[in-house]
Amino acid sequence: MSNWKLINKTYLYDGTLDGFLTLVFDCYATKTLPEKIIAEKDYSPNFLDTTISIQTDPEKAKRVFTGIEKNIGNTTLYNTYYAFLSNEPNKEIYLLKYLCDGFDYGSKINHRLTIPYVFQVMAMKKRAFGECHRLKGLLRFQEVGNNLYYASLHPDNNIIEPLAHHFIHRLPTQNFIIHDKIRNICLLYNGKEYQIIDATNLKIPAISAKEQKYQELWKLFFNTIAISERKNSRCQMQYMPKKYWKDLIEEP
Repeated sequence: MSNWKLINKTYLYDGTLDGFLTLVFDCYATKTLPEKIIAEKDYSPNFLDTTISIQTDPEKAKRVFTGIEKNIGNTTLYNTYYAFLSNEPNKEIYLLKYLCDGFDYGSKINHRLTIPYVFQVMAMKKRAFGECHRLKGLLRFQEVGNNLYYASLHPDNNIIEPLAHHFIHRLPTQNFIIHDKIRNICLLYNGKEYQIIDATNLKIPAISAKEQKYQELWKLFFNTIAISERKNSRCQMQYMPKKYWKDLIEEP
């Protein structure tokens, strides 16, 4: 990116993947690299920054998406998606450099791990994907209504959507709610389609009597099969980190 111009400006976007891909389109077209890229909801105005708001353009986003798929490969799309879900503060700058260099290098960009921003993208992808994979086995659904199930989680990364895709595939006709309490958002699935909404005013019903009974039976089973002499807290926390325990039904 030696022929790119670094500009002392802060780009603001709507925080969505389409919004970020629109930003990539504009930066690549003008060969300019902003000093900072921040989602509008996370930006605190100050007199030091010169800001430019990037309006999301679905057509531009689609062209960049197709361009990545065609010229850099599906692996790069996969890496970009999961890295974008990361909670890394500077993820947008790393991803912008990664993608724009990818259009020059092609799929070889994924092997250039000595380039700091490529290494960072791979690390962000690994963290987000790893947490998503772990929560596929740790998420606990509870019945809160007639054929409606609810699960809460406190993830480090914004992995509610790929996590939901797993359960939609496994439970295609089941109505459920997955609640990310860190970001206060909910994914609602009605057996056909899903949407992600702000959970500020969402009221979750209490668990059903049948669910309460099943939880009591599960806790009894969990405690009965446990062998106190073989308890290994360090090993347990390696596979089931303590930060996730608050969303479990059983008590590790």
